[in-house]
Formats: sequence, structure tokens, C-alpha cells
Amino acid sequence: MKSRSEFICQQCGYKSSSYLGKCPECGSWNSLVETEVSTETPKSKLQFPNIENSLVKLAEVKKEHSLRMSTGFSEFDRVLGGGIVPGSLVLISGDPGIGKSTLLLQSAMRIAGSQSTVHSSQTGKNKKTVNREPKTDNEHTVLYVTGEESAQQVKIRADRVGKIPPNLYILPQTSTEAIVSACEKLSPAILIVDSIQTLTSEKLAGSAGSIGQIRESAQVLQRLAKGTKTSVFVVGHVTKEGNIAGPKVLEHIVDAVLNLEGDEAYGFRILRSVKNRFGSTFEVGVFEMADSGMAEIANPSQVFLSQRIEKRAGSVVCASIAGGRPILSEVQALATSTIFGVPARRVTGLDFSRMQIVIAALAKNAGLSFANLDIYLNVAGGLRITEPAADLAAALAVVSAVLDKPVKERVCVFGEVGLLGELRTVAASKAREKEAKRLGFSDFVTPER
Repeated sequence: MKSRSEFICQQCGYKSSSYLGKCPECGSWNSLVETEVSTETPKSKLQFPNIENSLVKLAEVKKEHSLRMSTGFSEFDRVLGGGIVPGSLVLISGDPGIGKSTLLLQSAMRIAGSQSTVHSSQTGKNKKTVNREPKTDNEHTVLYVTGEESAQQVKIRADRVGKIPPNLYILPQTSTEAIVSACEKLSPAILIVDSIQTLTSEKLAGSAGSIGQIRESAQVLQRLAKGTKTSVFVVGHVTKEGNIAGPKVLEHIVDAVLNLEGDEAYGFRILRSVKNRFGSTFEVGVFEMADSGMAEIANPSQVFLSQRIEKRAGSVVCASIAGGRPILSEVQALATSTIFGVPARRVTGLDFSRMQIVIAALAKNAGLSFANLDIYLNVAGGLRITEPAADLAAALAVVSAVLDKPVKERVCVFGEVGLLGELRTVAASKAREKEAKRLGFSDFVTPER
């Protein structure tokens, strides 16, 4: 078979016949790697597979109510849409040291050590929870593939987070062919690969982490998951810009993309769904990184408000919606006299562009001057609020900080602020008020009140 060399960018996939120091497509330096590609035209070998058995009418396809398996964490199940769907391929990304491997190892240990944690995937009024004994020994078998650590290193981490079950297998391997062979031997219910950037295939000559290797490995794992009904979890690295390392096609191949985020200064971790074919993309799960591993937080509102100091100017409690549940958090504002020609604006946990609009609307409609003030906005606890319902809370926090007057106690605030200064209603107002009343808040500042 004839072959030739091409230089392929490992960041964007740009191809060049000669080496270039800088990729003209994405601008990355030293990212073009020489790769052998086949020059043989496939037209002479084109074969059409037999599709008579797979060609059916959509109306004649029988609907199956597949059973979801629990991850052992109710917060994890919430983000997945109710549990693990058999044959699904899930990508989990996050910064180094954020807790991706720890969370998946704990889930693997709980699944392998569980007697029965199976849930029906039906939704609505017919939703049921089913408890039953395993039909086979492999129903709760978990295979943990590690390409970054040795078996001894994983064992040390597993001893720290809990008791190791007998149905948990470890495979220190980076070959996709070896992983497929191990799955054919064990027939595990769950396969965890840590990480996709360390895998290599014998079909390609590129190094681990290259675009070709990541794409080929992801396709092999996809065929494995769909063909054997094995649920596959894949850990993905992120770039310094916060994007998932590798080709964009990786996010299209998988069924769900989850992002584990958090601030190193806080112990809280937020598991957020970016893409999910089997559930909502607005759900979040809240965890806390402890000495014994990741611990889920069933009542995040109470945790985020536990250290709040009342009767302090610039502090406002906001009711936001994360997926299907409301979460109360503290929005803080600080206003100080500037020493520069242009006042500073710093925002953490909120959308910077929206906060600029809120500050401009206040200056125009409330008669306040911020020209000589540096304004800092923050959501306490490391939580990130993306919905516009935090506009009114941020506005009230800024006014409170500028006037140095605290907001009335036990007041909860939510609402959208328009560009012209008008207040707009937001969705799920009753759910927000119900959660606030449960935590002892009796007064509300909303567009309706």
C-alpha cells in the first residue's frame, strides 16, 4: 500500500505538505506533526454492506424502556438525567487536580460493590424505581483503565476513599486494542478510561494525544459501547483556554459531555452538563472535596449560605435555578475609590457583559455615579450563575455597597434587569420562593413585587 507524509496540526487538524512552524489555521506554534497517510484510492475497493436486516421503518421500531444504573451518587445521577444509560459514552472534562479521577473511581467502587442500584428510564408519572438482584456476575463488574497511573498508585487512592469491592478490575494500559480485548473477556457493565489523551491505536502512527489517535480511540470506544451495551466513561484533558483537548469531533461522538469545575481556593466542585442526549443540559451536581474523596452535597443552598455575614453592606441573597432545582447563593459587591484614570470592574461567578449592562443601567436610571469607583462583584462559594435572574441581586448589591447600607435581613432577590433599566420576570418564580422560605427567608425583591 502506497503512503506519503503529511504534516497535521494537533490542535485544529490543518494539513500541510511541508512543515510549518506556525499553523495558519489556528495560529498554534510547533503543532504540526508528520503523519503517514495512504495514497491508495478506495474507489476500486468500494464495497456495499448488506443493509436488508437493518433497514426498517421508524414507526415499526419497538420502544424499549432501558434500565439506568446508579452511579452511587445522587448528584451524579441528576446530572446524567437519572442514572447511567446502558451503551452510553460519556466524556468528563476538567482542570488538572479538580477531582475527575477521584469521582469516577468512587463511582466505580460503589457500582462494583452495590447489590442492586437499577432505575427505570421512564419519565413523568410512570417513573419507577426498581430494585432487583443481578442476573449475572458481570452486571456490576467495572473495568477501570488507567493510562496515567500505575495499578499501585490507583490502589493507594482507592484505599483512601473507601473499601475496594471484588468486582472492580484495574488495567494499566494505553492500547485501544488491549482495552477491547479486556472488555471481550470481562464483559463489564461499566468501562472507565482515564484518559482519552493517553490512548493509542496500532492502526495509526501518530503519538498519544494527537488528533488522529484521539479520533480513532473515541470511535473504537463508541463502537464498543453501542455493540456491547457497556457504558463507557472517558476522562478528557482541557487546554489552558479551558477547552477540551483534541478535535471537536470528540464532543460530537460522545452521548454526554460533563464538566467538573471549581475554584482551588474552595472545596466545592460543580459537575455541569454541557451536552446530554439522555437528559437536561441545565442540571448541576454539587460536591465537596474532602480527605476521603468527593462527598455530594444534598442541600447546596444551605452550604453556600452557611458562612454569610448578615447586616453587611454589599451582601445580597440570590435565588438562581440550576437545572430543575433552585439554589440560593450570596452575591457580594465591593465599591472603592479608584486611583486610576479608568475605574476597574472585576466580576467572578457572574457574566461580565451582563454586569456591565447592570452597572450602566443603574448609572442611567438610578442617578448614581460610578465614574470614580472600582466595583468588584463575586458569588461566594465558587458558584457560577449564568442566568439573568442574578441581575437584580447584583444591582442591589452594588447599590448597597456604594451607599454603604446593608440590605434588610432575610430578603431574597431575583429578577432580570433590562438595558433600559426595566425589571423583567424570570421563570420558576414559585420554586425559587419555596426554596427561600424553606431556609427562613420571608421577604422577596422581584419584578412582581
